[in-house]
Amino acid sequence: MSISSEHKPLGKQVTGSLRALSPIVELNVGGEMYTTTLSTLKKHPGSKLAEMFTGQPKLRTDSEGRFFIDRPGTYFKYILEYLRSNQVPTQCIQDVYKEALFYDIEPLIKQLEDSPEIFGELVARKQFLARVPNYSENIELMIRIARAEAVASRRSSVIVCVVRTEEDAAKCQDALNSLDMDKKSVVKFGPWKAVPSISDLLDCIQMDVEAKGYKISFQPHIAEKGFRFKSHDFFYKFLFTWW
Repeated sequence: MSISSEHKPLGKQVTGSLRALSPIVELNVGGEMYTTTLSTLKKHPGSKLAEMFTGQPKLRTDSEGRFFIDRPGTYFKYILEYLRSNQVPTQCIQDVYKEALFYDIEPLIKQLEDSPEIFGELVARKQFLARVPNYSENIELMIRIARAEAVASRRSSVIVCVVRTEEDAAKCQDALNSLDMDKKSVVKFGPWKAVPSISDLLDCIQMDVEAKGYKISFQPHIAEKGFRFKSHDFFYKFLFTWW
């Protein structure tokens, strides 16, 4: 009894290194359990995943001695499918793409970027929004204004001015000067030099605010009588619903 009790702790201490030498590897990825081979994990030598299992393992182990990776386990199965059979996933593309970037599996990253979903986001939409001055900052400003007006309310609104050309920007400024409202609370988007229209930008705004967890809708903002321009040419009301 005394011999086994002396050797038991030692066995637990070397579990991680012994498993690293074994061709069969057990993983705990964010609570999801996987069994694969060392050669599969090291299939792409330049990847971060391969580096995790090159030489002395650079990972902690869980209570059962499985190597632990603190990432979403749900999508790791798609990473393994690719490593095993070069099968590019057709589901959860955006989430798998994030994991491929984390593990730095360059061939998978490139193939996912060729998929319509990622291509459309990275090459089309993101490239367009990069040409809209201060787009990300304006999204955050909209959210701050809406949250400030949400006290004891079910909904709060934010007025947005959208201009596509420099000429429209000048008209918008004139329109702002005639509006009976706090001009600092109006969030201005544009101008930009790209094909997408004002309606395309409005859709992007709604998409990106909703991606942050907010429930939002928009409509043309109709100003009071006597307004110098057609207000719906420039101004839109974004409505945040809180409950």
